[in-house]
Amino acid sequence: MPRSDDTNNKSFFCNKGTFIAAVGAAAIIGFGAASLNHPVSAETSVRALQTGLPMAGFADMVEQVSPAVVSIQVVQQVPAVASGSRPGFPPGHPFERFFREGPEGQGGNEGAPRRGPRPQAQGSGFVISEDGYIVTNHHVVDKGVAVSVVFKDGTEAKAEIVGTDEKTDLALLKIETDEDLPFVSFKETDDLRVGDWVVAVGNPFGLGGTVTSGIVSARGRDIGAGPYDDFIQIDASINQGNSGGPTFDLSGNVVGVNTAIFSPTGGNVGIGFAIPANVAADVIADLRENGRVERGWLGVAIQPVGPEIAETLGLSEDEGALIAQVVPGSPAEAGGLEPGDVIYSIDGAVMETPKDVSKAVAALKAGQTAQFNLWRDGDRQAIDVEIGAYPEERQSAALSVPVDDGVLDGLGLALAETPEGVVIRAVKPASQAAEKGLRPGDIIVEVAGEPVEHLLDVRNDIANAKEQDRKSVLLLVRSDAGQRFVALRLQET
Repeated sequence: MPRSDDTNNKSFFCNKGTFIAAVGAAAIIGFGAASLNHPVSAETSVRALQTGLPMAGFADMVEQVSPAVVSIQVVQQVPAVASGSRPGFPPGHPFERFFREGPEGQGGNEGAPRRGPRPQAQGSGFVISEDGYIVTNHHVVDKGVAVSVVFKDGTEAKAEIVGTDEKTDLALLKIETDEDLPFVSFKETDDLRVGDWVVAVGNPFGLGGTVTSGIVSARGRDIGAGPYDDFIQIDASINQGNSGGPTFDLSGNVVGVNTAIFSPTGGNVGIGFAIPANVAADVIADLRENGRVERGWLGVAIQPVGPEIAETLGLSEDEGALIAQVVPGSPAEAGGLEPGDVIYSIDGAVMETPKDVSKAVAALKAGQTAQFNLWRDGDRQAIDVEIGAYPEERQSAALSVPVDDGVLDGLGLALAETPEGVVIRAVKPASQAAEKGLRPGDIIVEVAGEPVEHLLDVRNDIANAKEQDRKSVLLLVRSDAGQRFVALRLQET
Protein backbone atom coordinates (compact mmCIF):
# COMPACT_ATOMS: atom_id res chain seq x y z
CA MET A 1 0.00 0.00 0.00
CA PRO A 2 1.49 3.38 -0.95
CA ARG A 3 1.94 5.65 2.01
CA SER A 4 1.41 9.36 2.53
CA ASP A 5 3.10 11.70 4.96
CA ASP A 6 0.41 14.38 4.77
CA THR A 7 -0.34 15.68 8.25
CA ASN A 8 -2.81 18.36 7.21
CA ASN A 9 -6.10 17.50 8.90
CA LYS A 10 -7.89 20.08 6.75
CA SER A 11 -7.49 17.69 3.85
CA PHE A 12 -10.17 15.45 5.32
CA PHE A 13 -13.85 16.11 5.81
CA CYS A 14 -16.11 13.83 7.84
CA ASN A 15 -19.83 13.50 7.14
CA LYS A 16 -22.14 11.07 8.95
CA GLY A 17 -19.55 8.36 9.30
CA THR A 18 -18.40 8.60 5.69
CA PHE A 19 -15.38 10.60 4.73
CA ILE A 20 -14.89 13.45 2.30
CA ALA A 21 -11.15 13.15 1.71
CA ALA A 22 -9.20 15.93 0.06
CA VAL A 23 -7.20 13.94 -2.41
CA GLY A 24 -3.63 14.55 -1.16
CA ALA A 25 -0.70 12.49 -2.43
CA ALA A 26 1.86 9.85 -1.56
CA ALA A 27 5.35 9.74 -3.13
CA ILE A 28 6.17 11.58 -6.37
CA ILE A 29 6.91 9.62 -9.50
CA GLY A 30 8.00 11.57 -12.57
CA PHE A 31 5.73 11.69 -15.60
CA GLY A 32 6.74 9.95 -18.84
CA ALA A 33 8.71 11.54 -21.67
CA ALA A 34 7.22 14.36 -23.77
CA SER A 35 8.22 17.74 -25.13
CA LEU A 36 7.36 21.03 -23.41
CA ASN A 37 7.91 23.09 -26.53
CA HIS A 38 4.37 23.13 -27.90
CA PRO A 39 1.59 25.21 -26.32
CA VAL A 40 -1.71 23.39 -25.90
CA SER A 41 -4.80 24.69 -27.63
CA ALA A 42 -7.84 24.69 -25.39
CA GLU A 43 -10.02 24.14 -28.45
CA THR A 44 -8.55 20.78 -29.51
CA SER A 45 -11.52 18.84 -30.85
CA VAL A 46 -12.13 15.10 -30.51
CA ARG A 47 -14.24 13.18 -33.02
CA ALA A 48 -17.37 11.71 -31.54
CA LEU A 49 -20.04 9.31 -32.62
CA GLN A 50 -23.65 10.40 -32.78
CA THR A 51 -24.06 8.57 -29.48
CA GLY A 52 -21.56 10.95 -27.88
CA LEU A 53 -18.90 8.26 -27.39
CA PRO A 54 -15.39 9.14 -28.69
CA MET A 55 -14.57 7.11 -31.82
CA ALA A 56 -10.95 6.51 -30.86
CA GLY A 57 -11.11 6.97 -27.12
CA PHE A 58 -9.54 9.98 -25.44
CA ALA A 59 -5.97 9.49 -26.63
CA ASP A 60 -5.78 12.45 -29.03
CA MET A 61 -7.05 14.92 -26.47
CA VAL A 62 -4.93 13.48 -23.64
CA GLU A 63 -1.81 13.67 -25.78
CA GLN A 64 -2.42 17.37 -26.29
CA VAL A 65 -3.21 18.37 -22.71
CA SER A 66 -1.08 16.07 -20.54
CA PRO A 67 2.20 18.03 -20.96
CA ALA A 68 0.51 20.90 -19.07
CA VAL A 69 -0.40 18.71 -16.08
CA VAL A 70 2.23 18.67 -13.33
CA SER A 71 2.96 16.93 -10.05
CA ILE A 72 3.41 19.05 -6.93
CA GLN A 73 6.08 18.45 -4.27
CA VAL A 74 5.93 20.38 -1.01
CA VAL A 75 8.26 20.75 1.95
CA GLN A 76 6.21 21.39 5.06
CA GLN A 77 7.26 22.49 8.53
CA VAL A 78 6.14 19.58 10.68
CA PRO A 79 6.04 19.83 14.50
CA ALA A 80 8.02 17.28 16.48
CA VAL A 81 5.90 14.17 17.03
CA ALA A 82 6.59 10.55 17.79
CA SER A 83 7.06 8.64 14.57
CA GLY A 84 4.54 6.01 15.58
CA SER A 85 1.73 8.54 16.09
CA ARG A 86 -1.14 8.96 13.68
CA PRO A 87 -2.01 12.64 13.20
CA GLY A 88 -5.62 13.17 14.09
CA PHE A 89 -6.85 9.60 13.46
CA PRO A 90 -7.82 7.04 16.12
CA PRO A 91 -6.70 3.41 15.83
CA GLY A 92 -8.61 1.57 13.13
CA HIS A 93 -9.54 4.77 11.24
CA PRO A 94 -9.81 4.18 7.45
CA PHE A 95 -6.95 6.63 6.79
CA GLU A 96 -4.64 5.39 9.53
CA ARG A 97 -2.60 3.24 7.14
CA PHE A 98 -1.66 6.27 5.05
CA PHE A 99 0.24 7.77 7.97
CA ARG A 100 2.46 4.92 9.10
CA GLU A 101 6.20 5.29 8.99
CA GLY A 102 8.50 2.91 7.16
CA PRO A 103 8.20 1.02 3.89
CA GLU A 104 4.89 -0.52 2.83
CA GLY A 105 3.07 1.00 5.79
CA GLN A 106 5.22 -0.77 8.42
CA GLY A 107 5.94 1.07 11.62
CA GLY A 108 9.55 2.09 12.15
CA ASN A 109 11.52 3.80 14.91
CA GLU A 110 8.50 3.87 17.19
CA GLY A 111 8.66 6.77 19.63
CA ALA A 112 11.58 8.49 17.86
CA PRO A 113 11.00 12.23 17.40
CA ARG A 114 10.47 13.60 13.91
CA ARG A 115 11.27 17.27 13.46
CA GLY A 116 11.59 20.08 10.99
CA PRO A 117 10.89 20.38 7.29
CA ARG A 118 10.57 17.24 5.21
CA PRO A 119 9.56 16.63 1.57
CA GLN A 120 5.98 15.63 0.95
CA ALA A 121 4.38 14.96 -2.41
CA GLN A 122 0.99 16.57 -2.06
CA GLY A 123 -0.88 16.37 -5.34
CA SER A 124 -1.33 17.66 -8.85
CA GLY A 125 -1.61 20.94 -10.75
CA PHE A 126 -1.81 22.37 -14.25
CA VAL A 127 -0.17 25.20 -16.18
CA ILE A 128 -2.55 27.98 -17.32
CA SER A 129 -0.09 30.32 -19.05
CA GLU A 130 3.04 29.96 -21.14
CA ASP A 131 4.98 32.10 -18.63
CA GLY A 132 4.51 29.60 -15.80
CA TYR A 133 1.37 30.20 -13.74
CA ILE A 134 0.11 26.94 -12.23
CA VAL A 135 -3.21 26.10 -10.51
CA THR A 136 -3.52 23.64 -7.64
CA ASN A 137 -5.45 23.26 -4.36
CA HIS A 138 -4.93 25.34 -1.23
CA HIS A 139 -4.64 22.21 0.90
CA VAL A 140 -1.86 20.91 -1.35
CA VAL A 141 0.49 23.80 -0.52
CA ASP A 142 -0.89 24.83 2.86
CA LYS A 143 1.92 25.40 5.39
CA GLY A 144 4.49 24.74 2.67
CA VAL A 145 7.94 26.27 3.12
CA ALA A 146 9.15 25.14 -0.31
CA VAL A 147 7.22 24.01 -3.39
CA SER A 148 8.39 22.44 -6.63
CA VAL A 149 6.61 21.05 -9.69
CA VAL A 150 7.51 18.05 -11.85
CA PHE A 151 6.54 18.01 -15.53
CA LYS A 152 5.64 15.06 -17.70
CA ASP A 153 9.21 14.67 -18.97
CA GLY A 154 10.65 14.68 -15.43
CA THR A 155 11.76 18.32 -15.52
CA GLU A 156 11.54 19.87 -12.06
CA ALA A 157 11.23 23.55 -11.17
CA LYS A 158 10.93 25.53 -7.95
CA ALA A 159 7.63 27.35 -7.54
CA GLU A 160 6.54 30.46 -5.69
CA ILE A 161 3.13 30.58 -4.00
CA VAL A 162 1.44 33.63 -5.51
CA GLY A 163 -1.65 33.30 -3.35
CA THR A 164 -4.17 30.86 -1.91
CA ASP A 165 -7.86 30.92 -1.05
CA GLU A 166 -8.85 28.51 1.69
CA LYS A 167 -12.58 29.06 1.25
CA THR A 168 -12.59 27.64 -2.28
CA ASP A 169 -9.48 25.46 -1.74
CA LEU A 170 -7.57 27.01 -4.64
CA ALA A 171 -3.96 28.17 -4.98
CA LEU A 172 -1.85 29.83 -7.67
CA LEU A 173 1.84 29.06 -8.15
CA LYS A 174 4.47 30.65 -10.43
CA ILE A 175 7.67 29.19 -11.82
CA GLU A 176 10.40 31.06 -13.69
CA THR A 177 11.00 29.78 -17.21
CA ASP A 178 13.07 30.80 -20.23
CA GLU A 179 10.80 29.00 -22.69
CA ASP A 180 7.11 29.01 -23.42
CA LEU A 181 5.39 26.25 -21.47
CA PRO A 182 2.49 24.09 -22.66
CA PHE A 183 -0.71 25.27 -21.02
CA VAL A 184 -4.43 24.63 -20.86
CA SER A 185 -7.34 27.01 -20.37
CA PHE A 186 -10.51 27.15 -18.31
CA LYS A 187 -13.71 26.65 -20.28
CA GLU A 188 -15.31 30.06 -20.67
CA THR A 189 -18.95 28.98 -20.76
CA ASP A 190 -20.55 27.12 -17.87
CA ASP A 191 -22.61 24.72 -19.98
CA LEU A 192 -21.39 21.42 -18.52
CA ARG A 193 -24.35 19.05 -18.19
CA VAL A 194 -25.03 15.97 -16.12
CA GLY A 195 -24.05 13.03 -18.31
CA ASP A 196 -21.28 14.83 -20.21
CA TRP A 197 -17.99 12.96 -20.62
CA VAL A 198 -15.01 14.21 -18.59
CA VAL A 199 -11.37 13.13 -18.27
CA ALA A 200 -9.19 13.59 -15.16
CA VAL A 201 -5.39 13.74 -15.34
CA GLY A 202 -3.22 13.70 -12.24
CA ASN A 203 -0.90 12.01 -9.79
CA PRO A 204 -2.88 9.51 -7.66
CA PHE A 205 -0.73 7.78 -5.03
CA GLY A 206 2.38 9.17 -6.75
CA LEU A 207 1.58 7.36 -10.02
CA GLY A 208 2.21 10.40 -12.22
CA GLY A 209 0.48 10.97 -15.52
CA THR A 210 -2.59 8.88 -14.68
CA VAL A 211 -5.66 9.42 -16.89
CA THR A 212 -9.20 8.37 -15.96
CA SER A 213 -12.54 9.04 -17.59
CA GLY A 214 -16.19 9.18 -16.59
CA ILE A 215 -19.23 11.40 -16.70
CA VAL A 216 -20.62 14.33 -14.78
CA SER A 217 -22.82 12.74 -12.13
CA ALA A 218 -24.32 15.92 -10.63
CA ARG A 219 -23.92 19.70 -10.40
CA GLY A 220 -24.13 22.09 -7.47
CA ARG A 221 -23.04 19.68 -4.75
CA ASP A 222 -22.59 21.04 -1.21
CA ILE A 223 -20.24 18.78 0.75
CA GLY A 224 -19.74 21.02 3.77
CA ALA A 225 -16.21 21.98 2.79
CA GLY A 226 -16.78 25.74 2.86
CA PRO A 227 -19.27 28.59 2.57
CA TYR A 228 -19.18 28.61 -1.24
CA ASP A 229 -19.56 24.91 -2.04
CA ASP A 230 -20.78 24.40 -5.61
CA PHE A 231 -18.99 21.24 -6.69
CA ILE A 232 -19.23 19.18 -9.85
CA GLN A 233 -19.65 15.51 -8.95
CA ILE A 234 -17.84 13.15 -11.33
CA ASP A 235 -17.42 9.39 -11.50
CA ALA A 236 -14.00 9.51 -13.20
CA SER A 237 -11.69 7.73 -10.79
CA ILE A 238 -9.75 10.16 -8.60
CA ASN A 239 -7.79 9.30 -5.48
CA GLN A 240 -5.33 10.83 -3.04
CA GLY A 241 -2.83 12.67 -5.20
CA ASN A 242 -5.36 13.97 -7.74
CA SER A 243 -5.88 17.10 -5.64
CA GLY A 244 -5.38 20.21 -7.73
CA GLY A 245 -5.40 18.31 -11.00
CA PRO A 246 -7.68 19.21 -13.91
CA THR A 247 -10.86 17.65 -15.22
CA PHE A 248 -11.22 18.16 -18.98
CA ASP A 249 -14.10 18.09 -21.41
CA LEU A 250 -13.61 16.29 -24.72
CA SER A 251 -12.25 19.47 -26.34
CA GLY A 252 -9.39 19.76 -23.87
CA ASN A 253 -10.89 22.63 -21.87
CA VAL A 254 -10.52 22.59 -18.08
CA VAL A 255 -14.03 22.26 -16.67
CA GLY A 256 -13.07 21.58 -13.06
CA VAL A 257 -10.28 21.39 -10.47
CA ASN A 258 -10.30 18.06 -8.60
CA THR A 259 -10.37 18.59 -4.87
CA ALA A 260 -12.14 15.86 -2.86
CA ILE A 261 -13.48 12.32 -2.87
CA PHE A 262 -16.39 10.74 -1.04
CA SER A 263 -15.25 7.44 0.37
CA PRO A 264 -15.74 5.18 3.40
CA THR A 265 -12.27 3.66 2.95
CA GLY A 266 -10.06 6.40 1.50
CA GLY A 267 -10.08 4.83 -1.97
CA ASN A 268 -12.11 5.69 -5.03
CA VAL A 269 -15.75 4.60 -4.99
CA GLY A 270 -16.80 6.57 -8.05
CA ILE A 271 -17.76 9.82 -6.31
CA GLY A 272 -15.33 12.70 -6.75
CA PHE A 273 -15.75 16.45 -6.57
CA ALA A 274 -14.27 19.22 -8.69
CA ILE A 275 -14.44 23.00 -8.37
CA PRO A 276 -16.28 24.37 -11.45
CA ALA A 277 -14.16 26.20 -14.00
CA ASN A 278 -16.17 29.42 -13.76
CA VAL A 279 -15.61 29.58 -9.99
CA ALA A 280 -11.93 28.66 -10.26
CA ALA A 281 -11.25 31.14 -13.08
CA ASP A 282 -12.58 34.10 -11.06
CA VAL A 283 -10.65 33.11 -7.92
CA ILE A 284 -7.43 32.51 -9.84
CA ALA A 285 -7.78 35.88 -11.60
CA ASP A 286 -8.00 37.60 -8.20
CA LEU A 287 -5.01 35.66 -6.87
CA ARG A 288 -2.97 36.56 -9.94
CA GLU A 289 -3.82 40.25 -9.64
CA ASN A 290 -3.86 40.77 -5.87
CA GLY A 291 -2.43 37.63 -4.26
CA ARG A 292 -5.73 37.22 -2.40
CA VAL A 293 -9.44 37.06 -3.13
CA GLU A 294 -11.42 40.21 -2.42
CA ARG A 295 -15.00 39.44 -1.40
CA GLY A 296 -17.94 41.55 -0.41
CA TRP A 297 -19.15 41.50 3.20
CA LEU A 298 -22.63 42.06 4.59
CA GLY A 299 -22.30 41.15 8.27
CA VAL A 300 -25.33 39.02 9.09
CA ALA A 301 -26.05 35.58 10.46
CA ILE A 302 -28.63 33.84 8.28
CA GLN A 303 -30.54 30.58 8.39
CA PRO A 304 -33.04 28.66 6.26
CA VAL A 305 -36.68 29.66 6.56
CA GLY A 306 -38.33 26.23 6.76
CA PRO A 307 -42.09 25.55 6.80
CA GLU A 308 -42.68 26.28 10.50
CA ILE A 309 -40.85 29.60 10.44
CA ALA A 310 -42.61 30.47 7.17
CA GLU A 311 -45.97 29.87 8.86
CA THR A 312 -45.11 32.08 11.85
CA LEU A 313 -43.99 34.91 9.53
CA GLY A 314 -47.03 34.64 7.29
CA LEU A 315 -45.09 33.42 4.26
CA SER A 316 -46.67 31.22 1.62
CA GLU A 317 -43.36 29.52 0.74
CA ASP A 318 -40.37 28.44 2.84
CA GLU A 319 -37.73 29.97 0.58
CA GLY A 320 -35.21 32.72 1.11
CA ALA A 321 -32.78 33.40 3.93
CA LEU A 322 -33.83 34.58 7.38
CA ILE A 323 -31.59 37.13 9.09
CA ALA A 324 -31.01 35.93 12.65
CA GLN A 325 -28.38 38.48 13.68
CA VAL A 326 -26.87 41.71 12.38
CA VAL A 327 -23.25 42.37 13.30
CA PRO A 328 -22.81 45.75 15.04
CA GLY A 329 -21.01 48.25 12.81
CA SER A 330 -21.53 46.09 9.73
CA PRO A 331 -22.77 47.17 6.28
CA ALA A 332 -26.02 45.35 7.06
CA GLU A 333 -26.62 47.50 10.14
CA ALA A 334 -25.73 50.68 8.25
CA GLY A 335 -28.09 49.71 5.44
CA GLY A 336 -31.04 49.09 7.76
CA LEU A 337 -31.28 45.29 7.65
CA GLU A 338 -32.84 43.79 10.79
CA PRO A 339 -33.16 40.39 12.49
CA GLY A 340 -36.35 38.77 11.25
CA ASP A 341 -36.00 40.05 7.68
CA VAL A 342 -36.26 37.39 4.99
CA ILE A 343 -34.03 38.03 1.97
CA TYR A 344 -35.87 37.13 -1.24
CA SER A 345 -33.52 38.53 -3.87
CA ILE A 346 -30.35 40.57 -4.33
CA ASP A 347 -30.19 42.85 -7.37
CA GLY A 348 -33.03 40.85 -8.91
CA ALA A 349 -31.38 37.44 -8.46
CA VAL A 350 -33.61 35.06 -6.50
CA MET A 351 -32.16 33.82 -3.21
CA GLU A 352 -33.63 30.40 -2.46
CA THR A 353 -31.22 29.40 0.32
CA PRO A 354 -28.68 31.00 2.69
CA LYS A 355 -25.93 29.57 0.46
CA ASP A 356 -27.25 31.70 -2.41
CA VAL A 357 -26.95 34.81 -0.25
CA SER A 358 -23.40 33.95 0.81
CA LYS A 359 -22.25 33.51 -2.78
CA ALA A 360 -24.10 36.57 -4.07
CA VAL A 361 -22.67 38.87 -1.39
CA ALA A 362 -19.15 37.46 -1.82
CA ALA A 363 -19.31 38.21 -5.55
CA LEU A 364 -20.01 41.90 -4.93
CA LYS A 365 -17.24 44.47 -4.57
CA ALA A 366 -16.65 46.68 -1.56
CA GLY A 367 -18.41 50.00 -2.08
CA GLN A 368 -20.95 48.55 -4.48
CA THR A 369 -24.61 49.19 -3.65
CA ALA A 370 -26.99 46.24 -3.95
CA GLN A 371 -30.77 46.15 -3.68
CA PHE A 372 -32.15 43.64 -1.17
CA ASN A 373 -35.78 42.60 -1.56
CA LEU A 374 -37.13 41.55 1.82
CA TRP A 375 -40.15 40.26 3.68
CA ARG A 376 -40.57 42.37 6.82
CA ASP A 377 -43.54 42.62 9.17
CA GLY A 378 -45.86 41.01 6.67
CA ASP A 379 -44.89 43.17 3.68
CA ARG A 380 -42.35 43.17 0.89
CA GLN A 381 -39.73 45.90 1.04
CA ALA A 382 -36.69 46.91 -0.99
CA ILE A 383 -33.57 48.27 0.76
CA ASP A 384 -30.32 49.46 -0.80
CA VAL A 385 -27.20 48.37 1.10
CA GLU A 386 -23.60 49.40 0.41
CA ILE A 387 -21.45 46.27 0.58
CA GLY A 388 -18.33 46.40 2.72
CA ALA A 389 -14.86 44.94 2.36
CA TYR A 390 -14.54 41.38 3.59
CA PRO A 391 -12.68 41.40 6.95
CA GLU A 392 -9.84 38.88 6.76
CA GLU A 393 -10.56 37.49 10.20
CA ARG A 394 -14.14 36.58 9.30
CA GLN A 395 -14.85 33.12 7.97
CA SER A 396 -17.80 33.75 5.63
CA ALA A 397 -19.57 36.61 3.84
CA ALA A 398 -22.76 35.57 5.62
CA LEU A 399 -22.57 33.33 8.66
CA SER A 400 -24.86 30.36 8.13
CA VAL A 401 -26.79 29.05 11.13
CA PRO A 402 -28.09 25.50 10.69
CA VAL A 403 -31.57 24.81 11.95
CA ASP A 404 -33.88 21.82 12.17
CA ASP A 405 -37.45 22.72 11.20
CA GLY A 406 -39.03 19.30 11.74
CA VAL A 407 -42.48 18.98 13.35
CA LEU A 408 -41.88 18.09 17.01
CA ASP A 409 -43.98 17.85 20.15
CA GLY A 410 -43.90 19.90 23.34
CA LEU A 411 -41.87 22.99 24.24
CA GLY A 412 -39.93 21.21 26.99
CA LEU A 413 -38.29 24.33 28.46
CA ALA A 414 -37.61 25.49 32.02
CA LEU A 415 -36.73 29.20 32.17
CA ALA A 416 -35.05 31.47 34.68
CA GLU A 417 -34.94 35.27 34.93
CA THR A 418 -31.38 36.59 35.36
CA PRO A 419 -29.59 39.95 35.01
CA GLU A 420 -28.61 38.83 31.47
CA GLY A 421 -32.25 38.19 30.54
CA VAL A 422 -34.53 35.15 30.35
CA VAL A 423 -32.25 32.12 30.29
CA ILE A 424 -33.09 28.52 29.47
CA ARG A 425 -32.41 26.67 32.71
CA ALA A 426 -33.22 23.14 31.52
CA VAL A 427 -34.38 21.37 28.37
CA LYS A 428 -36.52 18.25 28.60
CA PRO A 429 -34.85 15.29 26.86
CA ALA A 430 -36.58 14.16 23.66
CA SER A 431 -38.66 17.37 23.59
CA GLN A 432 -39.01 19.52 20.50
CA ALA A 433 -36.80 22.15 22.17
CA ALA A 434 -34.03 19.59 22.56
CA GLU A 435 -34.51 18.44 18.99
CA LYS A 436 -34.26 22.05 17.80
CA GLY A 437 -30.89 22.39 19.49
CA LEU A 438 -31.90 24.62 22.42
CA ARG A 439 -29.54 24.21 25.35
CA PRO A 440 -29.29 25.34 28.98
CA GLY A 441 -27.65 28.76 29.05
CA ASP A 442 -29.28 29.98 25.83
CA ILE A 443 -30.92 33.40 26.23
CA ILE A 444 -34.39 34.10 24.79
CA VAL A 445 -34.17 37.51 23.13
CA GLU A 446 -37.61 37.67 21.46
CA VAL A 447 -40.85 35.72 21.39
CA ALA A 448 -43.16 36.21 18.38
CA GLY A 449 -41.25 39.33 17.41
CA GLU A 450 -41.58 40.96 20.83
CA PRO A 451 -38.52 41.77 22.97
CA VAL A 452 -38.17 39.69 26.12
CA GLU A 453 -36.85 41.04 29.42
CA HIS A 454 -38.82 39.06 32.01
CA LEU A 455 -40.41 35.64 32.41
CA LEU A 456 -43.82 37.32 32.30
CA ASP A 457 -43.03 38.61 28.82
CA VAL A 458 -42.48 35.06 27.60
CA ARG A 459 -45.72 33.82 29.18
CA ASN A 460 -47.76 36.68 27.73
CA ASP A 461 -46.29 36.42 24.24
CA ILE A 462 -46.95 32.67 24.08
CA ALA A 463 -50.49 33.20 25.40
CA ASN A 464 -51.13 35.84 22.73
CA ALA A 465 -49.87 33.50 20.02
CA LYS A 466 -52.29 30.80 21.22
CA GLU A 467 -55.19 33.25 21.27
CA GLN A 468 -54.41 34.06 17.63
CA ASP A 469 -54.60 30.34 16.83
CA ARG A 470 -50.94 30.27 15.83
CA LYS A 471 -49.61 26.77 15.21
CA SER A 472 -46.08 27.80 16.20
CA VAL A 473 -44.27 30.52 18.05
CA LEU A 474 -40.99 32.03 16.85
CA LEU A 475 -38.19 32.47 19.38
CA LEU A 476 -35.04 34.49 18.82
CA VAL A 477 -32.36 32.77 20.89
CA ARG A 478 -28.79 33.85 21.62
CA SER A 479 -25.97 31.46 22.49
CA ASP A 480 -22.19 31.49 22.34
CA ALA A 481 -22.47 30.63 18.62
CA GLY A 482 -24.60 33.72 17.89
CA GLN A 483 -28.32 34.31 17.38
CA ARG A 484 -30.85 32.22 15.50
CA PHE A 485 -34.61 31.84 15.16
CA VAL A 486 -36.33 28.69 16.37
CA ALA A 487 -39.99 27.85 15.71
CA LEU A 488 -41.72 25.75 18.39
CA ARG A 489 -45.15 24.26 17.85
CA LEU A 490 -47.88 25.34 20.26
CA GLN A 491 -50.93 23.19 19.74
CA GLU A 492 -49.35 20.18 21.43
CA THR A 493 -48.02 22.00 24.52
